[in-house]
Amino acid sequence: MRYTVGSKLHLTRALLFSVFISLLYTTASQAQYRRDPIINLENFDLDRVHWGYFLGFNQYDFKFDYEDSFADVQVAKSTGFNVGLIGDLRINDYLNLRLEPGLYYTQRSLYFPGFVEERDYFREVKSTYVHIPLLLKVSTKRLNNFKPFLVGGVSTSINLSSNETNPNDNTGGVFRMKRNTYYYELGFGIDFYLMYFKFSPSIRGVFALNDELVRDQNPNSLWTGNINGMYTRGVFVNFTFE
Repeated sequence: MRYTVGSKLHLTRALLFSVFISLLYTTASQAQYRRDPIINLENFDLDRVHWGYFLGFNQYDFKFDYEDSFADVQVAKSTGFNVGLIGDLRINDYLNLRLEPGLYYTQRSLYFPGFVEERDYFREVKSTYVHIPLLLKVSTKRLNNFKPFLVGGVSTSINLSSNETNPNDNTGGVFRMKRNTYYYELGFGIDFYLMYFKFSPSIRGVFALNDELVRDQNPNSLWTGNINGMYTRGVFVNFTFE
């Protein structure tokens, strides 16, 4: 059986939803049926500094701003992979400052209007980002063995596959992006206190602040001449272990 990108995304979302529901059900059941529930890692949040790591999925997109009304550049998204480390600084019972550097692998396919040949209208954009966010985590009061939270902050990334300094441009089949990008991020999640570690699924939206497109040498290029700005939009689903 052959799976399309769409079917893979549906399977991934279904799996993530199942994990969330299972964990919520387990925690709620413990709270409901135990008169004196077992409190795991009771003093975990009292540490001034702690460390961890995360694994997850991403889906990157582009938002285009145009000079003139014209057919849009179409973006086909795919699911990528994240891995990284966590440094957490406790401010008080409800606030934590977090640094979460990681590697993010993703791929986007661009389809430019006005061309007939695939070699002209199609560009495959593979990206490997070193992504470094500084985040403020705002938590509720702990409820037995789980604690919801909101998270937000700013971040920067280095695109190791940007082609920014490549002398070729789209006339030679090379799509170029800027190497450095800056973002703001917003998300939410739940801390689950298990017997030996804290497990935290979360979802975040990521929004670029600067234009990432490197224009072709010809200012009237059919690929980049009508684009006023190109900005990354992304969704991260991370599973952290602390």
